[in-house]
Amino acid sequence: MSDYDIDEMLDKIDWERCGGLVPVVVQESSGKVLTLAYMNRDALKHTLKTGYAHYYSRSKKRVRMKGEVSGNVQRVKEIFVDCDNDALLLKVDQKGVACHTGHKSCFYRKLGEVDEAEGSDGLDYSLVILKELEEIVRDRKEHPRKNSYTSTLFESGRERICKKVGEEAVEVIVARNREELVREVADLLYHLIVLLVHDGVELSEVMKELRGRRK
Repeated sequence: MSDYDIDEMLDKIDWERCGGLVPVVVQESSGKVLTLAYMNRDALKHTLKTGYAHYYSRSKKRVRMKGEVSGNVQRVKEIFVDCDNDALLLKVDQKGVACHTGHKSCFYRKLGEVDEAEGSDGLDYSLVILKELEEIVRDRKEHPRKNSYTSTLFESGRERICKKVGEEAVEVIVARNREELVREVADLLYHLIVLLVHDGVELSEVMKELRGRRK
């Protein structure tokens, strides 16, 4: 698809009417509705160019490819525009789950019914922060920044990184209370991720190893 064709399709959207952000209903090829997202002009352009869903994150104020951290990408099969040219419907092939909670669809709760997961000890999907941290650390390695502690660690070499991992492990062991333990474990996890990125090891490889040990 040429840039001319893409620009022509982008101009079909009434961007002024939708305030620069067009709402997007995302539906699996089977018909199951997965989520509601938003696209600005750049997000739709990236989607058309790559064939993978890109959305505008209103919280992070930037365009992100769906699944860029989790790996749960959406391969776009078809795109439909509504009669007023201010809403889109994407039909996609979903890899993994669509919702950050770990559910297949974001619409897993029926209005008026009690949420079974509420107050339960279910899986904590906030651990996605580790993948986000890995992404930031990798960026500091590939694009060093001045006054960045992470970039400095990479410049100092593997021996220094390993030494910091050892120091933080000791700090975890000697932590005097709960709050201190939480802080020291966070420091240890950070330095472990720096070591993994330095050695070209994906965090997902570690998760796969742990998953394989489950009986």
